[in-house]
Amino acid sequence: MRFSTDALVIKETNVGERDRLVTLMTRNMGVIRAYAAGAKSIKSKKAAATGLLTYSNFLIEKKGENYRINEASVINTFFSSGTDIVTLSISHYFCELCLVLGPHDSSSSEEFLRLILNSLSFLIKNKKSPQLIKAITELRIAAISGYCPNLIACEGCGKFEDEKMYFKFKNGMLLCDDCVTDDDLIPIDLTIIKAMRHIVFAKFERLYSFVIPDDAANILSQITENYIKIQTEHYFKTLDFLNSIK
Repeated sequence: MRFSTDALVIKETNVGERDRLVTLMTRNMGVIRAYAAGAKSIKSKKAAATGLLTYSNFLIEKKGENYRINEASVINTFFSSGTDIVTLSISHYFCELCLVLGPHDSSSSEEFLRLILNSLSFLIKNKKSPQLIKAITELRIAAISGYCPNLIACEGCGKFEDEKMYFKFKNGMLLCDDCVTDDDLIPIDLTIIKAMRHIVFAKFERLYSFVIPDDAANILSQITENYIKIQTEHYFKTLDFLNSIK
């Protein structure tokens, strides 16, 4: 079976001296691994198209459970020699998020890919705080992947907003000051709550259409990062380096 698909390269592994095994976040099949013969050769048309953080069109042949790339052409690349270290580190983190949480079928693959591509685009154009883009991506991915927090109202009494609200990472829920029952919560102000609600509930066309102060973006980024780690129980290697250069 042969098929054509657009996909982002989220991992590349060298095989011998000439070939590559790449992991792709595809538009209509979720995450797949495909063999690219001769892709390490600079003369190969597959070389640029199978590089990490490259968005390409692929002609793929499937035999059994194995995928083989027959042709590939670059649509866009999200990495260059001039990319700053923070942008590059967050980009690599997005790839790891795809590897851990990306779908392996067509159920949400188009939405997932669209989110990652748009976040990478905003990131390299430097039009918004990198920490805000990171937070948007983390929380929206959580929502797509079945880890959506309950941000509608206080879990205890149903109060929509209060002067002081608290967020519980383990259960992904909000509590007002009157309903706090344990210490396993963090205080969260209304700016952050409204931003989180927007990220989870906004139509995709408006997802990136808000701005918060940089200090609030940094707090939001830490909240969404911790939420992803606790919910998935996964150790994200790319976060170690990212956090070491902040």
